[in-house]
Amino acid sequence: MNHIEKNGEYVGVVSKMGANGEGIIKENGCTVFVPFVLIGEKVRYKVLKVKGGIAFGKATEICAPAEERVRPKCKVYEKCGGCQLQHLKYKLQLALKSRIVKDCLSKIAFIDADVPACVRSDLEYGYRNKLQLPVRATEYGVTVGFFAQNSHRIVPISDCPIQPEWCGKIISAVKKYVSEYGVSAYDEKTESGIVKHVVVRDVSGKLIITVVANGDELPQSDGLIRILREQFKVFSLYLNINKRNDNVILGEKFVRLYGKNKYAARDLGVKYEVGPESFVQINDGVRRRIYQDALKYSETDENTTVIDAYSGAGMLTAIFAKKSKKAIGVEIVKEAVNIADDLKKLNGLNGVMENVCAPCEEVLPEIMAKERKENSKCVLVLDPPRQGIDGKIIEAIKASVPDRIIYISCSPQTLSRDLGLIVGTLERKGDALVKSEVASGGYEIETIKTYDMFPQTKHVETVVLLSRKQDQGTGKGLK
Repeated sequence: MNHIEKNGEYVGVVSKMGANGEGIIKENGCTVFVPFVLIGEKVRYKVLKVKGGIAFGKATEICAPAEERVRPKCKVYEKCGGCQLQHLKYKLQLALKSRIVKDCLSKIAFIDADVPACVRSDLEYGYRNKLQLPVRATEYGVTVGFFAQNSHRIVPISDCPIQPEWCGKIISAVKKYVSEYGVSAYDEKTESGIVKHVVVRDVSGKLIITVVANGDELPQSDGLIRILREQFKVFSLYLNINKRNDNVILGEKFVRLYGKNKYAARDLGVKYEVGPESFVQINDGVRRRIYQDALKYSETDENTTVIDAYSGAGMLTAIFAKKSKKAIGVEIVKEAVNIADDLKKLNGLNGVMENVCAPCEEVLPEIMAKERKENSKCVLVLDPPRQGIDGKIIEAIKASVPDRIIYISCSPQTLSRDLGLIVGTLERKGDALVKSEVASGGYEIETIKTYDMFPQTKHVETVVLLSRKQDQGTGKGLK
């Protein structure tokens, strides 16, 4: 029985780091999670919540700081909730993220794998090509900033160090616009007010600025354009209409108020266009490294069909299409598939790139079985959302046996679960997952590589290459 109480104050030493970048302290038989502390630090903390043998606390004093501690660049670091690791030296952030992936594989999937240090981002700060700013009416007037952790309370900011230098200019322009023209901000309680969010995308230095409004028009839009022109040479301004009172940021309707519809860019030989609705990974340099490695791992050639599951807007599908016999992208979001179709036309990939709009779990088994029969070599790329892949896809993999599987993941937890099922260290018994006595899967893990797409945060991207065991057919096995 633990002897730790809510609102109690304690002093303890951090013994390890958790999967969300928080410190873990053992106190009177209880495991306490405390953010913004490091291994070996002696800290004074207050307990905020206790549930069974688990507690959550807040550090009130760092009694003995670790050598690895650095001063955060952000003035509202512990209030904002967007970053979790600014207090840790960057080299050690990379080591922590690879260890988190290794620990998840071991604890969840019983896989003992070598996970090298995370591939660093060229930019430790200022790396994001996208900004989402909530704008709200508060007791202090119109407030522009970010939401605090797990709340809708806005932390006002004037800049953000993980955003490029234009972030501060955008915030300044929005504040000037609502102040000079008396434009109201959204109030969630009364569902009144106009400006709800400002969303900005950076396309090689050209900005696409979208004002999300609780109305059909943007008051004094010419005034906002004038203010923005004082700061930026090339930009587009859009109005997005969203009258819903929920967590969805963008509505369905966009109205262009100024500038071009889209801006063109090129990456790894693929031309693409970015508009206000486009999805592009937020760290250009790391995204490029991931795509380069995925292409290398595929060992694709003119006799290879690549099936790109959860293909989004088709960027990776197009990269594969240029190097293989055919690439098939499968995506459930219609708007994303439409963008992928435009991408196919823009790059002259008719006949070698195919985009399918459907749930992966429904169509992927049939597509894989068909392509496996018709082609000498088949590569499956999995790039699912955070919840991982559906059980039907696991069964389809076992039935069609692609030569190689490349799994791109943003969640070490669901990645570990899915890998365990693919390589056979896990098996389903009813609704439960249990350790398999014998790793009976037809695949082995050949390479695991982690990437720091989001420096200063807890998030980590992972790419895993799986190859068929030698006794599973003609595919290349492990040494």
